[in-house]
Amino acid sequence: MGHWFSRNILEPGKLPMLLALTSFVLTFLVTRTVTRLIRAGRGPFRNVSSGGLHIHHVVPGVVLTVLGGFGAVASGRHGFGASAFAVVFGIGAGLVLDEFALILHLDDVYWSEEGRQSVEVVVLTAALMLLPLSGFSPLGVNDVTEEERQNRWGFLLTLALNFLLILVTLVKGKLRMALIGVFVPFVAIVGATRLARPGSWWWRRCYGRRPRARARGTVRAYRHDKRWTRVRRRVQDLIGGFQERVPGRGSTPS
Repeated sequence: MGHWFSRNILEPGKLPMLLALTSFVLTFLVTRTVTRLIRAGRGPFRNVSSGGLHIHHVVPGVVLTVLGGFGAVASGRHGFGASAFAVVFGIGAGLVLDEFALILHLDDVYWSEEGRQSVEVVVLTAALMLLPLSGFSPLGVNDVTEEERQNRWGFLLTLALNFLLILVTLVKGKLRMALIGVFVPFVAIVGATRLARPGSWWWRRCYGRRPRARARGTVRAYRHDKRWTRVRRRVQDLIGGFQERVPGRGSTPS
């Protein structure tokens, strides 16, 4: 185990990323636990206010993210400084993305239906950070052989092809598949070749005179959402603490 850790984490300079991911996930879990306790009126935790102004935890999160990001860039990938700033960045990112929905809607939607977007973004971010730690490289560069790396035209063509597949997947309304396809090209290939989701840019531009494609796409999207929405909501309830419904807005704890 020690040899694997040294060869795959320490030598390639991935320790800061591992520390950032660990602190990011732990910060999110701790923050969710604290906010759920505040919401339930348990424990010593209370909302943070100053002069009647409610201070959301996204505020210190932004400060820590900026500090950790600039510090990490200045420190490189090795040494104590890089590891320390990576932890600071991970903590800040965890605080910021825990209130991603609040930033997106510019409203206090922490415990509302829109607040589920924060949990989804955190889970997706953690998964994307885990992929390069596992050996995947952005845009499928890890799939390029040593001979192809020496051939610049082949290397650039591979990057351009992967980018095109990701772009097509994105305009077809499949954001999750496009993001994962940055690291796993096969996912982008599937997303680019399948029918677009209803309402997407591709759907409006390319299916206007194709009623059969629109009908198939609508049925396929309905079946997909019916199959996975319930599972996704259960995971969000478990992670984000949405089991109890609170009417109205304006109750975001920090």
